[in-house]
Amino acid sequence: MKNHWMHFFSGSVKVVISGKGTERFINECIRQGIVVWEVKKPGTHALSFSMYLKDIKKIRRVVRKNDCKLRFIGKKGLPFLIRKALYNSGFLIGAISFFIIVTLLSNMVWNIKVEGAKPETEHRIIQELKKLGVEKGKLQFFIEDNESLQRHLEDAINDITWIGVELNGTTYQFEVVEKNQPEPPEQFSPRNLVANKKAIIKKLIVEEGKPEVAVNDFVQKGELLVTGKIGKEGEEIYVPARGKIFGETWYKSEVTVKFTTKFDVLTGENNKKHYISFGDLRIPIWGFGKIEYKEYQTDLDERHIKFFNWELPIAYEKETIRESEKIIRKYTTNEAIEEAKRIGRNTLEQELDSDAEIIEEKVLRQSSNNGKVILEIKYNVIENIVTTIPLVQGD
Repeated sequence: MKNHWMHFFSGSVKVVISGKGTERFINECIRQGIVVWEVKKPGTHALSFSMYLKDIKKIRRVVRKNDCKLRFIGKKGLPFLIRKALYNSGFLIGAISFFIIVTLLSNMVWNIKVEGAKPETEHRIIQELKKLGVEKGKLQFFIEDNESLQRHLEDAINDITWIGVELNGTTYQFEVVEKNQPEPPEQFSPRNLVANKKAIIKKLIVEEGKPEVAVNDFVQKGELLVTGKIGKEGEEIYVPARGKIFGETWYKSEVTVKFTTKFDVLTGENNKKHYISFGDLRIPIWGFGKIEYKEYQTDLDERHIKFFNWELPIAYEKETIRESEKIIRKYTTNEAIEEAKRIGRNTLEQELDSDAEIIEEKVLRQSSNNGKVILEIKYNVIENIVTTIPLVQGD
């Protein structure tokens, strides 16, 4: 494979020698440092072989010393392709120009679609996009990535709950979910409300159905709280029970905090480097020089160049090098305990619903060993303990 590429880049010719002493001719070529290959014998007094283009001058001297005739019958390699291309320079320039123009057009923004937004909201989105450089005729390489666009639009426009960003070819598509959109009322079949865990009942908010428990009752998981079967005996009707039943529940958590912790933080300093990559080959085009930071993190934004709808193995890469430094955080025993309490409460709050409330926390067990503190904490929580089960007539 290596010889194949050497033959291609250096250029080679195929020759035929005829006459007496063809074998001596080949031996003389080897003594003169002329590399030959694919030696064949097409006739009684003839030999054919391939040789490098650069050795033509050497072989002419060998021809003069021997009683042989030399004839060129073929040529191949990069030098001949370049010469042929120069002869057809007009076609070559046109082809290169066409490729460059089509590639640029394929990597521009030609359309922006906003779906799911009211006209006034769509206008505000278009204006924000112009500030970010997202408009028709702009090269995609110089536009922020989709996640950054999404984050900026959600922060800048209060009327939207969520916006999805997608780049399809040369078209940016934005799917918008606006705030305060009325949701269609849910339709429920007859059902009961039951407890999803054991608890002490603290508050009942029943919108529909008949309560089966009262405040301060202790209930087990699966116990009936509100029935959807209402009315006098023999005249019962079945409704979808609705409401919230708040009960006091209990959780346990074990939290571990080290007295000494090492972690990396960003200083805010950064450098940017720009590359054009061809497969595994990266060619720097801006941001030269060595990285001066001792500790750093690297973010890579890679944008592949497109030709029509095809993604070429050529990409523009923007590498952001952010300086970081190692921080050693040390806690005293009391500080570690307080940090463990904070972590435990925050972790539990993330697991609970928004209407739940932690009313009490108590450290059940505390220990310190191997450079860390371990707490076992019990939490008393007021939360909605309702889950639903279908109600079938006759239940």
